[in-house]
Amino acid sequence: MKIGIIGGTGGMGKGFALRWCKKHEIIIGSRDAERAISAANEYSDLAKDTYGNIDGKILGKDNISVAKESEILILSIPYQNIDSICSQLLPEISNECVVISPIVPMTKTDVGFECISIKENKPFSHQTVEKYMSDKTKLVSAFHVISEKKLVNPTLSLDYDIFVVGDDMNSVKVVNDLINEIEGLRPIYLGGGKLSYLVEMSTPLLLNACLLYTSDAADERSSVDLGGRRI
Repeated sequence: MKIGIIGGTGGMGKGFALRWCKKHEIIIGSRDAERAISAANEYSDLAKDTYGNIDGKILGKDNISVAKESEILILSIPYQNIDSICSQLLPEISNECVVISPIVPMTKTDVGFECISIKENKPFSHQTVEKYMSDKTKLVSAFHVISEKKLVNPTLSLDYDIFVVGDDMNSVKVVNDLINEIEGLRPIYLGGGKLSYLVEMSTPLLLNACLLYTSDAADERSSVDLGGRRI
């Protein structure tokens, strides 16, 4: 599969590339093609050092090229950039492309992590992304709560339940299969796209609970990137 990652030069993009390059062609996307190529070369070297020979590969290209070529497109971008990025890229994807949104409308305040959509009465990520898609059923929301610090270390074991929300079951299966390829991740399908707000809304709640009740949470969450937003 050709897996494109918009925001691929960030931490989450790096983590996904390192975890999936063993079997797939990963295309790192950036507004600056040279930056994407540089990141792809760095990730490739790290992957070879970690795994030895891999069946896949990691390439770098500009965002438009990534959108056009991908069979699966991951939007590892900040919530506030959805409109500017998706309005340009999603009209370029193929009709069969599955789009994955890990984006959370979240901010950190003096009281903890809060949901922007509730706090500021703004739309949730899933509904904002889908308005730019010709086939909205190809949008699947997943990977909302995952430690970037752990994801980017390909030798580190993971242990996460990944909530998955989407309308097209074939697209959901594609995402579930990708989740299962990363050891320690388990997909949990919650329902159609209209329920995506529940997953997005629960993310800051779970993070706040983690920070309060997990002894090593401060270290684990010292670098968190939810859909491109570093906390």
